[in-house]
Amino acid sequence: MTTPESRLPGPERSPGFLLWRVTLAWQRAMRAALAPHDLTHVQFVLLTTTWWLTRSGEPPSQRQLAERAGTDTMMTSQVVRKLAERGLLARADDPSDARAKRLEVTPAGLELVAKALKDVEAADASFFEGVGDGFTESLARLSP
Repeated sequence: MTTPESRLPGPERSPGFLLWRVTLAWQRAMRAALAPHDLTHVQFVLLTTTWWLTRSGEPPSQRQLAERAGTDTMMTSQVVRKLAERGLLARADDPSDARAKRLEVTPAGLELVAKALKDVEAADASFFEGVGDGFTESLARLSP
């Protein structure tokens, strides 16, 4: 029988294990921040990313949204459909591609983004208050 070996003394020195633990704690903080807004974190990310993309150009397609958010296209489609059913996103045919849908945040969606974004950013600031100034840049370097 082979005995497992590690170069590390324990999980408290494993970057992957620590990232796992931090991610779980951060997800709990996000769920708490978004609960009053009746949004899941994925819904918030897709709604807010649509708003960001629209601010910097034409309304994104569902594919562009999925690429920017780093989400699966099928899951993105399902979540976008739910957000549209709630009146938070509008889906329109893309005039240049009959298969594509363009997305826009509705006035109700903009109101919700404004409220939820404030709470999420406050939760982020609180959660990450103990890290150094270069932390965000370090995360950006790790992001695909």
